[in-house]
Amino acid sequence: MTTNRFLISDWHLGHSSAWEKFKKADGSPLRAFSSTDEMNNAIIDRHNATLNDNDTIYVLGDCVINKKYLPLIKQMRGRKILVRGNHDIFEDKLYYEAGFEQIHGVRVFVDKFILSHIPLFEKCVSDRFSCNVSGHLHANYINSPRYLTVCVEHTDYTPLSFEDALKRIETNRETFEQTGSVINYGGGVVI
Repeated sequence: MTTNRFLISDWHLGHSSAWEKFKKADGSPLRAFSSTDEMNNAIIDRHNATLNDNDTIYVLGDCVINKKYLPLIKQMRGRKILVRGNHDIFEDKLYYEAGFEQIHGVRVFVDKFILSHIPLFEKCVSDRFSCNVSGHLHANYINSPRYLTVCVEHTDYTPLSFEDALKRIETNRETFEQTGSVINYGGGVVI
């Protein structure tokens, strides 16, 4: 069986405000769902349709909004590694019980990128790392080829393979050189 690596951020499982109250700059809903269960199920279904049990997924923070939703993570396939986000405030034991195998503050892939929840300060994204892959921004993004956002709003709620992330990084570099802008995958605004 093939083993692959994937990225995603900001599931916000159980977070009713993510679909009910939060809006994009144009006033449209941040997440076009009609209930928390619909949002949770869509995220879980797309995850399980993408990963097999041997695949590894790096969740770049904010997996749940309330610890009572942590058991939903057990429904998701693959080996799960958490890069903590600002909403990942519970004791480590609860995340391990939910199925995470590792917990990090950041994760470095020297020849590829550095993973974090909140985008790193630009001087931290030195030439040593081709890109900072992060979450936290939801539909918004940073207009620089040195950053790639993998929030669910940028990936159609579907985990993004390392290969596809590297393609997006390369495409953003080329697009930025030609136009001065990177691709807006999330429909949000530049921050």
